Amino acid sequence: MFKHYLITRFNLKKSDWKTNKNKVDVLTDEWHKNRFDLFLNFCVPSVMSQTNTNFEWLVFFDTSTKDEFRTVIKNVEQELTNFKPFFVDGMDAFLPSIKSYINSCSEDYIITSRLDNDDCLGQHYINSVQKKFNGQDFMAIDYIKGYTLQILPEVKLGFKLHQYNPFTSLIEINKDPKTIWSIPHNHWKYESNILQIKDESIWTSIIHEENKVNKFTGFGNVTHKDFFKDFKISKEKMDYVDQHIKSENKWKLESIANYISSYWSYHFKNLKKRLGFYNNRT
Repeated sequence: MFKHYLITRFNLKKSDWKTNKNKVDVLTDEWHKNRFDLFLNFCVPSVMSQTNTNFEWLVFFDTSTKDEFRTVIKNVEQELTNFKPFFVDGMDAFLPSIKSYINSCSEDYIITSRLDNDDCLGQHYINSVQKKFNGQDFMAIDYIKGYTLQILPEVKLGFKLHQYNPFTSLIEINKDPKTIWSIPHNHWKYESNILQIKDESIWTSIIHEENKVNKFTGFGNVTHKDFFKDFKISKEKMDYVDQHIKSENKWKLESIANYISSYWSYHFKNLKKRLGFYNNRT
């Protein structure tokens, strides 16, 4: 009936992506080491823990990826059977390569889901997305609530409210499918066929010093031991969080400010959509 693809881009060259949010050069050897550390300790374990394994994970690496990192990629491929690495020439080749691979699918419907290489999924994410399938010709799925975990410079964990986020999925009929990566995630606000899920928190954004623009916007008191029941990361990072996490009552004012800012943004976007500011541009 459908084929489900989880799709991640990794180190694809892009002309306007030269530095991170701290103005430090990206795609250097040091960047790759740090990014693979995040990938292996957060992203990969969360995908491996999925309760529903009926999907393929397509991960796109640049053709310039060095042999030492290709060895790491090969090890992941051997450990995770539905992991499919691709080596393509920069961002310009990303979407065409996705579509070229998906074109071989003979199922009537395609589901594509986004996942950034430094973030992680709750173990029921894939299953939840597939439960939303009902033969829709075109329907985006937006889980607007999740978590955010900052690991540097200090460890903080909170709830996160984020519409049109980097964890969206797209159900569509298999006739020249667009895929979830056809537009930037925040452009799904222009789409009328979008289902917003408000009662499931099944994603986590990881905040670290390599982020291009993201910053910690978490709020609320989240117990990390309960969090780890559903979000599987490496034992090394679980121990690190357990030993270094900063209690929410020590950043209470920041938590309150993030809560107010998050819900203000949420209601303002909803108001703009109701008033017709977001026309269908997909």
